[in-house]
Amino acid sequence: MMHMPVLLSARLAGLRIHLVGAKGTGVCALAELLVGAGAVVSGSDVDDTFYTDQVLAAIGVPVHPFAAANIDASIGLVIHSAAYKPEDHVELVRARVLGIPVMTYPEALGSLSAARDSSGICGVHGKTTTTALAGVAARALGLPASVLVGSAVGAFGGRSTLTLGDQLLIAETCEYRRHFLAFKPRRLVLTSVEPDHQDYYPDYEAIASAFVEYLCTLPHEGAVVYCADDQGAVDVWNRSRLARPDLRGIPYGFSAGGTFGISAYEVQGERGLFRLRGLNVEWRIRVPGRHLALDAAAAIALCTTIVADREGGRTLNPGELAGLATAIEGFSGSRRRSEVLGEARGVLFMDDYGHHPTAIKVTLAGLREFYPRRRLVVDFMSHTCSRTRALLEEFAGAFGDSDLTVLHKIYPSAREAPDPGMTGQVLYERVRATVLPAAADGIHYYEEPLDAMAFLRAELRPGDLFVTMGAGDNWKLGKALYDEFSGGTP
Repeated sequence: MMHMPVLLSARLAGLRIHLVGAKGTGVCALAELLVGAGAVVSGSDVDDTFYTDQVLAAIGVPVHPFAAANIDASIGLVIHSAAYKPEDHVELVRARVLGIPVMTYPEALGSLSAARDSSGICGVHGKTTTTALAGVAARALGLPASVLVGSAVGAFGGRSTLTLGDQLLIAETCEYRRHFLAFKPRRLVLTSVEPDHQDYYPDYEAIASAFVEYLCTLPHEGAVVYCADDQGAVDVWNRSRLARPDLRGIPYGFSAGGTFGISAYEVQGERGLFRLRGLNVEWRIRVPGRHLALDAAAAIALCTTIVADREGGRTLNPGELAGLATAIEGFSGSRRRSEVLGEARGVLFMDDYGHHPTAIKVTLAGLREFYPRRRLVVDFMSHTCSRTRALLEEFAGAFGDSDLTVLHKIYPSAREAPDPGMTGQVLYERVRATVLPAAADGIHYYEEPLDAMAFLRAELRPGDLFVTMGAGDNWKLGKALYDEFSGGTP
């Protein structure tokens, strides 16, 4: 298979590009950037409907079912999701036969990054929200950036990209299978490092070494904005600076010194209020949780650093800080990140992508702090047998802030074989065994998400907060309940 890692550095106007797996969030976001650069883009994918179908239709990208006939000699480049293999996907095989250059999505994003002043956001948790907040901050500061996020963002008009210019690129970069090593950043944000993706990284050392490798790809005096509150991020930063003492470290967080240390955090009127030690302004954020203050601090630190790098060390003036604070408060989250569906019959419906025990705990703690008077009802669907097995005890202890918890089968992954010994029922039994005896009756199991409809229809009451969590498809349950409650009478 041919690879042309510098192809996207050239002018794209008029180039025909075909995207295999176009409905994937990252590939769809890339399609937006390519169309914006003047490329003629087509795509292919499965028949299932995703929110990205609307985005692709809106930007004029036709998407057809996978078929060899989609590939013809007029196509100048094929870009494919890393989920598909060149040797056995019908369209990629056809491209090879025709001699059409082929790139993976990470390679394509890396090619774009090499042509711009690029900043990557990485970490096991928080990278999507941090990238979205960085886009909001970049817009407030007038930075000529294109921003690419792994989710739809309300502040971006429901899209995954924000185009403010073509000099800078700010992008979410993924650690899975070391995909982020294709990205060519001048600065990085590192939010967190801990075991995850156990089908590829068997232990902490394996995943930490991948992040160290990524940080060490930075150019001379490249900047690393890292979370001082996260043990893994601090560890990776310390290892990286031993190998690369020229790197600039910019810590943020509650335990950080310097400009971006968080000196206070409190909740008032469903807003999180906090201050940064080196910036004389009060920051307010409307999305629940202390982890959102961390994400906002990271975004502020990144964009402040970009301004300083571009303008000889210049700091932000009071007017810029005020505008930045207004933009941060206006941020309403991104799709499936504490996303509020709406309120019906007095029940607040929310959906969240949290699928790692740490993310579940901090998200639920944030919801409990933001909504102290609401009963917290959580519906969770675990994703991948390997993650569930490796982190079973952590999952079992992750629901302490929930008043009522509903669990389901484990959502399968095409990248691993089924594990008959690790099922949703096993997780359910471990959660019941972990909670206090008085709370065990609040743990429920329904194999399929929609099997829980009747139970939750009868159980939910005014004042509740109902949140679906996980990387599976149980979000459909929350949507079905919200639609039913909205259409009925209180």
